[in-house]
Amino acid sequence: MTVVIGGGAWGTALACVSARAGRRTALLCRDPEVARSLTEEGMNHRYLPGLHLADRIEAGTDPAIAAQADMIILAIPAQRLRGALPSLAPHFPPHAVLVNTAKGIEVETGQPLSRTIAEICPDHPQAVLSGPSFASDVAAGKPTAVTLAAGDEAAALDLCHALSSDTFRAYASADITGVETGGALKNVYAIAAGIVIGMGYGESAKAALITRAFVELRRLGAAMGGAPETFMGLSGFGDLMLSCGAAQSRNFSYGMALGQGEDLENRPLAEGVATVQIAGRIADEHGIDAPILHMTRRLLGGEVTPHFAMQSLLTRPLKEEV
Repeated sequence: MTVVIGGGAWGTALACVSARAGRRTALLCRDPEVARSLTEEGMNHRYLPGLHLADRIEAGTDPAIAAQADMIILAIPAQRLRGALPSLAPHFPPHAVLVNTAKGIEVETGQPLSRTIAEICPDHPQAVLSGPSFASDVAAGKPTAVTLAAGDEAAALDLCHALSSDTFRAYASADITGVETGGALKNVYAIAAGIVIGMGYGESAKAALITRAFVELRRLGAAMGGAPETFMGLSGFGDLMLSCGAAQSRNFSYGMALGQGEDLENRPLAEGVATVQIAGRIADEHGIDAPILHMTRRLLGGEVTPHFAMQSLLTRPLKEEV
């Protein structure tokens, strides 16, 4: 049985994935109304309005449901994971694999989320699912491919077979660090790409920025322990392309609003805003040349204006590309 923890858009979408793969599936929600609408109507009006979801999803608010699971999918926002897990962990069966789907680096400690999970749930096998995927597409059953990493490739393949269907394809990896690092770092560069479009610089400028951002992402990811080939795949290059190219991306739309000079006070905070500070510190510690990252960090910190940031990047000294 799969239990998905988190009744938001992404948790609901992943519950649909599990159900379509033929697994008994339950979704643990915080909001009783979300649980009710899922159970009685097959819809999540709050997070995925207008979308009829896969059948065979049980929904509720009692964490005791997790006691029946052999797979627990964590769809909890990155910065809430440490606070949420201690009360949930006592309900997890000792054999259950924990599949994290949040994309971020813990601000409090600067460590990857897999390490946070290991601290709180030390006896559980872990996996991480990441890749180019929007919740609305996945929930609607539109074709999607992601990477699923576990401690070894055989375990990862077992999980891929358990969750894959004719519309959702999971590809195995043994590089947990690389997969979760790519997913976290791409959020920063999606904000930068959004700023470029918000300022009216156009698609050519955005393509140039994404290309150079990918170089930085690979440097940073390698410094954090990821395998270089991982960043060439779905959880690196693929996720970067999607997040930097569509207004559905919360990070991209946040950057667009910033580039257009909009008031960001009431806008949901993008995960890249938290990640950029940690990533910048890692780049400093390893002496990594990452001008897009550093300028984005300064911009989000209020040190420079979007115009100054973009002009500074455009006037960097010319050099060989490779």
